[in-house]
Amino acid sequence: MIKFFSKDEEALIVESIRKAELATSGEIRVHVEVGAEVAAISVAKRVFFQLGMDKTADRNGVLILLEVDRREFAIIGDEGIDKVVPPNFWDGTRDIMQQHFRSGEFAKGIELAIGEVGIQLKEYFPYQSDDVNELPDEISYG
Repeated sequence: MIKFFSKDEEALIVESIRKAELATSGEIRVHVEVGAEVAAISVAKRVFFQLGMDKTADRNGVLILLEVDRREFAIIGDEGIDKVVPPNFWDGTRDIMQQHFRSGEFAKGIELAIGEVGIQLKEYFPYQSDDVNELPDEISYG
């Protein structure tokens, strides 16, 4: 199994997920994939279901996927998000990631993107006092 991030970077990313999820009932996951022979968006759609992200109560999961070998990434949200947000909803998050990835700052790009996702989702899916963390916060690898 590949380890793309250092232990410190992983801890930073996981903490970013936990912090972002305090503002929203949405669920955020980060996945790193290697060796895919198809575009990152196709991998993201497959991984989304493999990780059970389509099982959240409000269908408001977000997956940030890095395809290391292809040097691609994808950001996808579940149908609950897609029903209420504008078509360009992920553009700002994408731009943050691209800016930092170009400088080789992958962990920083992911950290800031997660924060942006939390802020964006807060408008449509605010945190509820009875919110339950439905998905693990750890980075998954495939």
